[in-house]
Amino acid sequence: MLGQEESIVECLSSPEQVRQSRTDGSVELFYKYFYETLVGDKYLCVVIKNGNDDLFLITAYFTDKVKEGKVLYG
Repeated sequence: MLGQEESIVECLSSPEQVRQSRTDGSVELFYKYFYETLVGDKYLCVVIKNGNDDLFLITAYFTDKVKEGKVLYG
């Protein structure tokens, strides 16, 4: 994800959809569709974990489809 910092910020600040993880209720997946990435037209998924007092960015990756899980936004 080198060089994708701006896309990650954009995904977190204006996601198209946010889903709760099926396996961990404190984990949320933020999705936004991007055209013409280095790997083609894909969703960017940014995964965060809600801690007691703060949030942790766990990972970010491009994917073809949105994962299952409770829709929190979008």
